[in-house]
Amino acid sequence: MQHILDAILAGDTSAEDFANLELPESYRAAFVRKDEVDMFEGIPSKEKDPRKSLHVDEVAVPELGPGEALVAVMASAINYNTVWTSIFEPVSTFGFLERYGRMSPLSKRHDLPYHVVGSDLSGVVLATGVGVHNWKPGDRVVAHCLSVELEGPDGHNDTMLDPEQRIWGFETNFGGLADVALVKANQLMPKPEHLTWEEAASPGLVNCTAYRQLVSKNGGDMKQGDNVLIWGASGGLGGFATQYALNGGAVPVCVVSNEEKAEIARKLGAELIINRSEEGYKFWKDEHTQDPKEWKRFGARIRELTGGEDIDIVFEHPGRETFGASVFVTRKGGTITTCASTSGYMHEYDNRYLWMNLKRIISSHFANYRESWEANRLIAKGMIHPTLSKTYALTEVGQATLDVHQNAHQGKVGVLCLAPEEGLGVLDEEMRAQHIDKINIFRGL
Repeated sequence: MQHILDAILAGDTSAEDFANLELPESYRAAFVRKDEVDMFEGIPSKEKDPRKSLHVDEVAVPELGPGEALVAVMASAINYNTVWTSIFEPVSTFGFLERYGRMSPLSKRHDLPYHVVGSDLSGVVLATGVGVHNWKPGDRVVAHCLSVELEGPDGHNDTMLDPEQRIWGFETNFGGLADVALVKANQLMPKPEHLTWEEAASPGLVNCTAYRQLVSKNGGDMKQGDNVLIWGASGGLGGFATQYALNGGAVPVCVVSNEEKAEIARKLGAELIINRSEEGYKFWKDEHTQDPKEWKRFGARIRELTGGEDIDIVFEHPGRETFGASVFVTRKGGTITTCASTSGYMHEYDNRYLWMNLKRIISSHFANYRESWEANRLIAKGMIHPTLSKTYALTEVGQATLDVHQNAHQGKVGVLCLAPEEGLGVLDEEMRAQHIDKINIFRGL
């Protein structure tokens, strides 16, 4: 891979020269192994250690198919789906790869005894398959993680509804936590050139997810003046939701778990902040019983902050722990948008507060290409900023994933792949200087 890295770092390598680079037979990648899916059996989820299940070694470069691209990955990032893959919960991802492998002779490539993970990247196109005309070798790109086939009709209003919709690097193989990645060409977007490789890689999944869930008509359809309750407002998803609320003229009510995270929300520009730890909200009396009195206390605190107004949109992603409270505090006719469920998938809420008050629950899962493009465009224009806090080397991917698994991180955790060090890849220094404080808000936390 050194000749490929040299060509990227040179800065003046032509598209023709990139196209003529010899592709390696193998590349370094982070992966889980099919013969180890039972390694954590009987161990509580929080005690499962991704450092034991994530391996970094050489794997074969996959065959390049029609409509696809091979990308030299300079940097990637950790998402919760990599945590889930690494601890084999709620299911082993090898089931996804087996089903995908049965779809066609070309998709059979993905059904392997190892799964290369990762759903973010920034890098440089190395080669494109038959039928690709918008991208060429040498293009500096980021990738969103929606993989679709679009051979059936259902996805043609919204590609997220395609029956063959998958998340790249989670439900497909050859993900971004590697020196090379295989993507569909319609996953590619231009790299924001005021950002480093690691900064540009980090927004990807969470930025696009937040855009659809909160801004898009397919999600919350947020408007100016909306009161938006944002759980985990300084986290990977919440950090972007807070920015979108502020950027779109809404009023974020930011829920955080400690003062350090509250300070991050303030630096983003938020003013209405609820520190759950300080105020001691306990929405569950025990494992099986919620406490409606705490919902009411929480709602009263929100109205105190907003001048007597209830929440128009709830940006929900913790799931089980908070969902009952989210439904309760939403205004009559308001919306709860939900994804992820990091605290548990089995949500419970009192349906009287939903049905009698005409509230809506909208499910949201990643974003379509148009939504992803718009989200990336806002990053490129300096209107929305990365939430990168820390970067690891690819050899330390297990520790990076453990940080996210144990919630011992802020914002996004980045991973350097081919990039030999942080700080590389910036082409627009003037624009970077204008936004450097915002770019660095999460750094070192």
